Amino acid sequence: MSKLRVGIVGCGRISIMYKLAFQNLSDRIEVVIAVDKDLEKAKAFAANFGCRYADSFQEALKEKPDVLHLCTPHFLHASMAIEAVKAGIHVLTEKPMAISLEDADRMIAAEKETGKCLGVIFQSRYEAGVQEMKRLIEAGELGKLTGAWSTMNWSRPAAYYQSDWKGKWKGEGGGVLIDQTIHTIDMVQWLVNSRVKSVDGHIDHRALQNIEVEDVADAIIEFENGVRYSLFACNYNSYNAPIEFEISGEKGRVRLIGDRAHILLDGKEEYVVKPAPAVNFEGENYWGNFHQLQLEAFYESVRKGETPEIDAVEGRAALEIVLSVYKSSFENRKITLR
Repeated sequence: MSKLRVGIVGCGRISIMYKLAFQNLSDRIEVVIAVDKDLEKAKAFAANFGCRYADSFQEALKEKPDVLHLCTPHFLHASMAIEAVKAGIHVLTEKPMAISLEDADRMIAAEKETGKCLGVIFQSRYEAGVQEMKRLIEAGELGKLTGAWSTMNWSRPAAYYQSDWKGKWKGEGGGVLIDQTIHTIDMVQWLVNSRVKSVDGHIDHRALQNIEVEDVADAIIEFENGVRYSLFACNYNSYNAPIEFEISGEKGRVRLIGDRAHILLDGKEEYVVKPAPAVNFEGENYWGNFHQLQLEAFYESVRKGETPEIDAVEGRAALEIVLSVYKSSFENRKITLR
């Protein structure tokens, strides 16, 4: 089996997760180019693989890799992804896939038009506990789903926003919701497995002084299957507390605390599903070590010519919820989607 040729655009903080995954998957892939507008960052990343490096996205396209990973600022995801798939390259972009639904829809259209895989990173779906939750819900072990809630209390110091795009509406597309909470929103909507009917939310800018976007948000999200999802998130806490969310049903509850799933089914003893120990983990603890699992799944989809598990259509779902919370807050009304 020939190796897939892969490239990466954006060699900032999150690229450490790709470096580790690429190294662990070296029997299946060959890294052929690393790109960053800061050439020294590209050079440092490339040194791990002995590959080319450049400071221009166009150089990545000229290299014609089989797969291109986008780890760039949010506002660049859509244009880069569309240009890459139209050049015949499969794309796996970091979340959010875009900062507007119009751009997300353009990405979906390009994916369909070209027949290339266009995936979106939501690696938390691959956590062992989340996978167990999905299995139980699909097997009917919780019975009819009745509700959901999530909380996120994280910390983002001033240094985190020292860039030309973070903390700005035009660059990041939002704050705590689109940058951090979108992972939790994605997991909940995936597990509930129903279209969103309405969103009633509020955002505010209360504590962080060096940003335009929100640092706190709350919302009620109603799904067509009757589930009401209550959400709270902020990034002005004193530390990154474990994210929590719970989904309840007529016959039990499943709750994620950090990376551990607590399963409580009626008439049965509670049990906990923990992730496998991380090996040579170098990233932030809250990132988890699940990028590799999603990359493996994506590469397999590319080889088989199949739609990725988290394609552009899947990636749009969480984005629509986030943007609906923003719209609800800006217009001070409940947003009805369907």
